[in-house]
Amino acid sequence: MKNEKVGFKISIIGGGYVGMSLGGLLAKKYHVSILDIDTVVVDKINNQISPIKDKDLEDYLLDKNLNISATSLPEDSLKASEIVIIATPTNFNHSTNAFDTDSVESSVFEAIKYSPQGLIVIKSTVPVGFTKTLQAQYPEANIIFSPEFLREGQALRDNLCPSRIVIGGSEEDGKIFATILQECSSMKTVPIVYMDSSAAEAVKLFSNAYLAMRVGFFNELDSFALTKNLNAKDIIKGVCLDERIGDFYNNPSFGYGGYCLPKDTQQLLSSFDETPQQLIQATITANQARKSFIASHIIACKPKVVGIYKLSMKAGSDNHRSSAVLDIISELTQNEIKVIIFEPTVSKDSVFGCAVIKELNLFIDLSSVIIANRIDEHIGIAADKIFTRDIFRNN
Repeated sequence: MKNEKVGFKISIIGGGYVGMSLGGLLAKKYHVSILDIDTVVVDKINNQISPIKDKDLEDYLLDKNLNISATSLPEDSLKASEIVIIATPTNFNHSTNAFDTDSVESSVFEAIKYSPQGLIVIKSTVPVGFTKTLQAQYPEANIIFSPEFLREGQALRDNLCPSRIVIGGSEEDGKIFATILQECSSMKTVPIVYMDSSAAEAVKLFSNAYLAMRVGFFNELDSFALTKNLNAKDIIKGVCLDERIGDFYNNPSFGYGGYCLPKDTQQLLSSFDETPQQLIQATITANQARKSFIASHIIACKPKVVGIYKLSMKAGSDNHRSSAVLDIISELTQNEIKVIIFEPTVSKDSVFGCAVIKELNLFIDLSSVIIANRIDEHIGIAADKIFTRDIFRNN
């Protein structure tokens, strides 16, 4: 994938949602090298195949003349890079009550080793104060933090049309990176805010905590409507016509899940160790209560076989990490209800002790009731069996 319009070299460590969507964005104008330990990911990128499920990115890699390559060799990717972007995962470790930042720390070490003069940009979600600690550990390095605000399945689109660019750290270094992001976007102007790195880290965590809280609010509204036999759709419409609330991000679900919201709310809660709080803990507790409510609602119907239509959190995604439906499956099976699963992304014959049915019509025939966190055109043929809270048919 070659492009004559190349400025300087940018390396990205991590070929997941963040790394790949940034790679696609930046490779329009710069040479981008993606470093990933997974050779399957590397091979896909080098063959213009997206390693993540994102329709826009899949088309982009094929249609655009991008200068992007991938490797598993740190020296090949990082040597002589003007900018090194770190986009490795930081899972929440419940035993330490904090993010596992080992991959970020080792990536910073590698970046300094092979490109000591380069600007290091941390895109991974990290605890508040993490970047300052790293900067103190490596005073000779230039390290800034710039949070990402991406939706699964729409990661490239959110980079092309960003809601804002947040830069935490040196404003002089930050302006270089912010200018690159803006000039590669499809927007004429993008709000750019510069701040302390710890404040930028907090922006990321509080943004996701608010989204989780909003999900929880409309889910509790929906639980109330189900219990009182009220029309949840009418109530939500009436509430959201208030411009202070807004008619968006208000579609009920079985609970929030996925890669970001669960771990980020947990990390933010742990950061409140010396600060009084109620909302963050309540958001986490409300999400668990919602999943238990949905499970209890299904159990009360005494179905013989419950079919789970897809494990993923939203339409257009192949990610079922921390999916709300996983906890619902657990509660159903604990109550000795037979559960079967239809999930095209799973190749195994069973998961979580439940049979995976690979043929949709057979799955429908075998199910007494089908629960679907999100509806799509394929399962519409089983409308009489479906239980969903996907009121507005959007994510």
